[in-house]
Formats: sequence, structure tokens, C-alpha cells
Amino acid sequence: MDIKRNGTQPSVKGPADWFTGTVRIDPLLQAPAPARVQGAHVTFEPGARTAWHTHPLGQTIIVTSGVGLAQRWGGPIEEIHPGDVVWFPPEEKHWHGASPANAMTHIAIQEQLDGKAVDWMEHVTDEQYGSR
Repeated sequence: MDIKRNGTQPSVKGPADWFTGTVRIDPLLQAPAPARVQGAHVTFEPGARTAWHTHPLGQTIIVTSGVGLAQRWGGPIEEIHPGDVVWFPPEEKHWHGASPANAMTHIAIQEQLDGKAVDWMEHVTDEQYGSR
């Protein structure tokens, strides 16, 4: 058994290569091999969002507070709220983040395939973000 005590894993700023705006990532879990699951508590300030990305084995996000937005490539922008659980299938190009006026926090859970959990792509443009 391994217990990660609250406050023992430092918060990190979301890297500008992967995010637009102010994002804080609080690690939750990184299971040791042979397990592949990892998870984080991610907070997006208003207007902040991920870049377009995919996950080789998919991703689940669980909205815990605020108002967020999520979009899969070619689909409409969807508003997401606390308690909503969003599943992005393997290799589905997508983004997620806060709404323009509200912060949003979610728990992100994904698995690694051959040591990789995400493939980062281009940033979501302001035009794409505002197209709802």
C-alpha cells in the first residue's frame, strides 16, 4: 500500500506548449508498472484550455467545479458542469478547458501505452474557442 498524503505532491503550472492561459496541475496518481493509470486534478482559470490532443488509450475527465467546455475534432463545443463525466475514446482529437467567464476544475484519468499517455498537437485558436 502507498498513501500519497495531501500536500506532499507539489502543484505545477500547465506548460505553455500544452495550454493556453493559466492552468494548475495537481498530481493525484501515477501507478507503478505493470499498471498504466495516471490522474491529476487540473484547474483552468477563465478562458484557459488545453491544446488539441489525443490519448492512445482514451481519457476520462470528471468535472468537479465551475463551468467548462470540451470539443472533439469536427464536433460542437459542449458546455460541461460539476458531476459531468466525459469520455474521449482512444486517438480522438479533442480539447477541454474553462468557459470564457468561469474557472473549471476536473479530474483527468488516462492510461499510458508504451510509456505515453498523451500526444499534444496545435493550440486551440481564439477563433475555434469562441465558435460556439
